[in-house]
Amino acid sequence: MDNLTPKEIADEEMINQAFHELLNDYLSTKHRKKVEIITKAFNFANQAHKGIKRRSGEPYIMHPIAVASIVCNEIGLGSTSICAALLHDVVEDTDYTVEDIENIFGPKIAQIVDGLTKISGGIFGDRASAQAENFKKLLLTMSNDIRVILIKIADRLHNMRTLGSMLPNKQYKIAGETLYIYAPLANRLGLYKIKTELENLSFKYEHPEEYAEIEEKLNATAAERDKVFYEFTAPIRTQLDKMGLKYRILARVKSIYSIWNKMQTKHVPFEEIYDLLAVRIIFEPRNIEEELNDCFDIYVSISKIYKPHPDRLRDWVSHPKANGYQALHVTLMGNNGQWIEVQIRSERMNDVAEQGFAAHWKYKEGGGSEDEGELEKWLKTIKEILDDPQPDAIDFLDTIKLNLFASEIFVFTPKGELKTMPQNSTALDFAFSLHTDIGSHCIGAKVNHKLVPLSHKLQSGDQVEILTSKSQRVQPQWEVFATTARARAKIAAILRKERKANQKIGEEILSEFLKKEEIRPKETVIEKLRKLHNAKNEEELLAAIGSKAIILGEADKNELKEKQTSNWMKYLTFSFGNKEKPQEEKEPQEKEKINPKQILKLTEESLQKKYIMAECCHPIPGDDVLGYVDEHDRIIIHKRQCPVAAKLKSSYGNRILATEWDTHKELSFLVYIYIKGIDSMGLLNEVTQVISRQLNVNIRKLAIETEDGIFEGKIQLWVHDVEDVKTICNNLKKIQNIKQVSRVEE
Repeated sequence: MDNLTPKEIADEEMINQAFHELLNDYLSTKHRKKVEIITKAFNFANQAHKGIKRRSGEPYIMHPIAVASIVCNEIGLGSTSICAALLHDVVEDTDYTVEDIENIFGPKIAQIVDGLTKISGGIFGDRASAQAENFKKLLLTMSNDIRVILIKIADRLHNMRTLGSMLPNKQYKIAGETLYIYAPLANRLGLYKIKTELENLSFKYEHPEEYAEIEEKLNATAAERDKVFYEFTAPIRTQLDKMGLKYRILARVKSIYSIWNKMQTKHVPFEEIYDLLAVRIIFEPRNIEEELNDCFDIYVSISKIYKPHPDRLRDWVSHPKANGYQALHVTLMGNNGQWIEVQIRSERMNDVAEQGFAAHWKYKEGGGSEDEGELEKWLKTIKEILDDPQPDAIDFLDTIKLNLFASEIFVFTPKGELKTMPQNSTALDFAFSLHTDIGSHCIGAKVNHKLVPLSHKLQSGDQVEILTSKSQRVQPQWEVFATTARARAKIAAILRKERKANQKIGEEILSEFLKKEEIRPKETVIEKLRKLHNAKNEEELLAAIGSKAIILGEADKNELKEKQTSNWMKYLTFSFGNKEKPQEEKEPQEKEKINPKQILKLTEESLQKKYIMAECCHPIPGDDVLGYVDEHDRIIIHKRQCPVAAKLKSSYGNRILATEWDTHKELSFLVYIYIKGIDSMGLLNEVTQVISRQLNVNIRKLAIETEDGIFEGKIQLWVHDVEDVKTICNNLKKIQNIKQVSRVEE
């Protein structure tokens, strides 16, 4: 002990201090006080990680303590989860095994640690879909014990809070994966606070400038918001005092990520976002039976003060969301002429809203069991998705997103039973949710007694009757109509079965044909036929022959018997193509030098020769972008917020490169600018004047439509970078009758 350096002594103190804070936090919760086992877990983990540092330079054990502290304070779990959080990296990073942990801490903690270890293994592996595989494991362990995922979310939250010490390409990968997978998961489990923080942190690392800009504007308008809040709530307080309720009123400011998202989707500037402020009324019910009535009493009394919006009453008190969220949301017209949303919830509902399913355990004694049925249902959906093996990582992530994170709608059967379906479900999904047989023989549906096609999207409150026919078979285009995991899995399985049968028949037809033409069945023969019929692979070719989509005939005979010419053609192309050969060989050598840890410089020269601009999002210099190395080792440049890039970050994170622009206004790129305003004489002339004369920019295409005195249009222009776009937009906004100008994708 005596030969410790001052640095080590300081570290020891910091570690003990952090652990004591954790213990004190735990002791102030309502959980049974099991301090010994937590202390034992801490001592064990501290010993195991001794001497190891994180990238930021602090002792490694600080990370498990921080995760345990999030698990305790922000998710509200008890000693088992706190121990598992303290031990979550021991098996992975040290020589201890799950058996060791089971012997010391018992099977329950060991099972959770094992689940957490499984998930973390292979995140940075070279297998492209390692992360999706991982996510699959996460869901598998989660369906056994939900605490695994809650601790994993805490782990991810702490990693996001300390993301600054990571390399930029890792930052994008982790931020992207967080937005794509962990934030929706936290939301689905009802951890709203954590979901918001995860989104904000991801956004901060992906778009630092925009984050800072919105933060600045929020701070600048804070005083004004406080004033509005005070004036708006004063009469409400008076009213609630009269009712004799114990309550507190909070202001909720829209998160930076939500603001940015709304600016993107609605194409509006910050100044035109009017729902920055919401008001939350949290009350103590007089008694638990009156809780629901109290919510509505408060609603009635405040709607006497302010006029409510007729279409904006959201009642999640009588019908909680699937993640257990309960509240009454009303939108009222304030005296300042703006709509303000008011959320009414009891203290219990507020706990559930902040801590999600974890809070249910707190109220279990009081019989909070009906919401657990929802959790069970959700875990059952996960099991269904996992039972159907999906070949492609990105498909798998999409299926998960579609089903687990979608909002719900309620639909009724003809007999009046209530069924919950994910949002955007179609009549076909509903048919499969009733029974596979009903789904596979389904020919149409009646929604609210009107005949609709299978692709019809259902709305909440629809009454749906499915029409079937014995002769109906599953059609390939159904895969497009179906949106739920269950329907997609069943349709894919039935189609796979049919395809296999067709392949068998196809094989027989092909071998008969080759025998008759006296051609030896070789791989080259099948390859030629595949190319001739544009089939993706041999299986597709055989299935098409089997289902009579391809009839083998004269063209196939000629293709297979023309051997000489094809060889002769080969020589021709080879001798002529020789000139280009050396260049092609030089290129791979250049490509090999990519170092994922370094930031890739995007210069004019490299953009013309080496890198490909993604077709999906058309980035231009100045956009926040990243590089993605595809399977042919080409580097493709995507915008960071592009939906395709979001999937790539979650499924192929190890191929993401950090990039920065180094261009000097030499190359031109195409962008689309959307304009909208009030039609007037000579307006188009003014628009073209601003763009071509003042700014010297080339217009490639201009489309404008006018209806009832309002015009909207799209202009396609050649620009050098984002600066140009900003200048153009700002100058167009100065034209008197133009009310909206924004850059759009297409």
